[in-house]
Amino acid sequence: MTTDAPTVTVSPARWSDLAGLAALEARLFPDDAWSEASWWAELAGRPRREYLVLRVAGALAGYAGLDHGGEVSDVMTVAVDPAHRGRGLGGLLLGALEAAARARGAAHVMLEVRADNAPALGLYEGRGFVTVSRRRGYYDRGTVDALVMRKALSQEGAGHG
Repeated sequence: MTTDAPTVTVSPARWSDLAGLAALEARLFPDDAWSEASWWAELAGRPRREYLVLRVAGALAGYAGLDHGGEVSDVMTVAVDPAHRGRGLGGLLLGALEAAARARGAAHVMLEVRADNAPALGLYEGRGFVTVSRRRGYYDRGTVDALVMRKALSQEGAGHG
């Protein structure tokens, strides 16, 4: 049996990925994108910081990152190119982050998300994250709230990682 599905891989970010990460970030977040220098600083923060890249058929299609802080790891970012959304790739990245946090001994993973980002909220809630607080007016010069979400890794359910 043959399949036309492209190969999808998730691997640690490398220095050689920086230009591509910065370019994708600029397309996804034009108003507040991390520069190549910002990405360099993030990768230089290893081992506390850990970033993954998602490739579809060898091309950069997304990325995700964690800050390992002991008992709690914080999701720094999860992003998928719009051309590849709706295929479970954000969940694949988030699952890889959860596995990395668990491997480093974290009991919880936390993240912050725009309250108006329905697709991201669906992803996070579907993977067992719950809202623990709201930061009123955190984004867009005080017009959009941020939700702080948390997941207990010890409560892993089947199919979630």
